[in-house]
Amino acid sequence: MVRKTACGIALVILMLVLGSCVKERRIRVGSKNFTEQIILGELIALLIERDLRVPVDRLLNLGGIEIAHQALISNQIDLYPEYTATAVAMVLKQEIVPDRAALLQNCRNEYGSRFEAEWLDPLGFDNSFVMVASGERARQLGIVNLSEAAQADPGWKMGVGYEFENRKDGMPALQKAYRLPLAAAPKIMDLGLLYKALADKQVDLVAANATDGLLSTMDVKILLDDQNVFPPYEAAIVARRSALEEVKGLRAVLNKLSGKISSDTMRRLNYEVDGKKRAPRAVAAEFLATLK
Repeated sequence: MVRKTACGIALVILMLVLGSCVKERRIRVGSKNFTEQIILGELIALLIERDLRVPVDRLLNLGGIEIAHQALISNQIDLYPEYTATAVAMVLKQEIVPDRAALLQNCRNEYGSRFEAEWLDPLGFDNSFVMVASGERARQLGIVNLSEAAQADPGWKMGVGYEFENRKDGMPALQKAYRLPLAAAPKIMDLGLLYKALADKQVDLVAANATDGLLSTMDVKILLDDQNVFPPYEAAIVARRSALEEVKGLRAVLNKLSGKISSDTMRRLNYEVDGKKRAPRAVAAEFLATLK
């Protein structure tokens, strides 16, 4: 009897030891260090928690693409949101082609063979450069695209960020294609000041990003890039292949976001955080409640 009891105790101890060695598979969601990325990171994390009921570690606000990408390939995170043209230029170090499908396929091929990572289907928006005119000036001229803006007289008072001024796919590409008439040299300023300058009529045309939150609230006109000068920065989730294989149902759950976030929606979500100063998790949770 004593021997059986001792064996039973030993078995319980062994089970406890083994149990302590088995860790539940956690999903590590990352993001870069700006509002849109943090909202998307929270949205992805909340979706996984809701539909898979597995624990999620949030490694948000990591930094730029170099840090986020390194975290992915060194197995510090399992997935994060990225943009096609950014990945091609900054990670793959290749020339950016303007074809949306070709960019995505290139990312899928290269990330798969070089990093054992997969690009899921795009989320539904891209965060490319956009030229934004004051609503008043656009209505006066009756214009909807950049080719029409090139006929403006008098010329534009333009405001741009430092990066746009120097990037090959920024000001040089814009003027090579459209030769926009300018009333003076472009005013170069911090991105956060562009919309204030537009509202104060210091400028009447600015180089912005397609999902800036203030685009959803100001009297402005996004001018169509009818010659497709700016490449698509299509947003998609990039995930380690091992995570997609190890966590049952993860791929299907993540694909619930594919095609569900339009540019207008992303602008609105960004404004909720940047304009109304709401917490990214609360904004993400509110949007997630609309998805099945």
